[in-house]
Amino acid sequence: MKRKSGEQRREEIVQALLDLTAEHGTRDVSTQAIADRVGIAQPTIFRHFPTRDAIFRAALDVIGRKLLDVLAPMLSGRGAADVRLRKLLTRQLRFISRRKGLPRLIFSERLHREDPKLKAVVRDIIDRYTAQLEGLLREGVSQGCFRQDLEPAETARLIVAMIQGLVMRWSLSDFEFRLDQQGDVLWRLLEPALRAPQSQPGQASKPHSTPFD
Repeated sequence: MKRKSGEQRREEIVQALLDLTAEHGTRDVSTQAIADRVGIAQPTIFRHFPTRDAIFRAALDVIGRKLLDVLAPMLSGRGAADVRLRKLLTRQLRFISRRKGLPRLIFSERLHREDPKLKAVVRDIIDRYTAQLEGLLREGVSQGCFRQDLEPAETARLIVAMIQGLVMRWSLSDFEFRLDQQGDVLWRLLEPALRAPQSQPGQASKPHSTPFD
């Protein structure tokens, strides 16, 4: 059997931590449990990460980078900003729905009280995302998709808060509803507040909105 690279092994360890966090929460996730899930000896864990907290921080860092990569075409792409924002909501919720351990980690006591470094990683990800979302909203104002009196910075923070609240409810309900189907629900709430009077979806760049997946 081909020996796995260090990067592949780290990815397996991070994924195992997220899977266990989704099942048990952060408090009961030990390095032994992670090793058992991956199928390696516990000392192997420490060849890749010095501590369990380092695995938590690596997990959030990896997820943050992947999320921003997935959303990059909507945040910094071309085309009507309203179409891109609606697509962004759908893609973001789909991304999170495939990583159930993420909300359990983000809303855990470990992040909020026990590990300031872990909290700093999350804040950095949210700040970068919010700044790029603000830029997308500014584009929408300049294109005429969104109302001219819109406050992009404040609106970006409110959208982030709405997404966080939805994800928390999904986690607290033990994932009983389809998070990846909530993008349209959010858009129906946001659109009347964002839309410039008498504008149509995608009006700034094309007569009709393009379909999105």
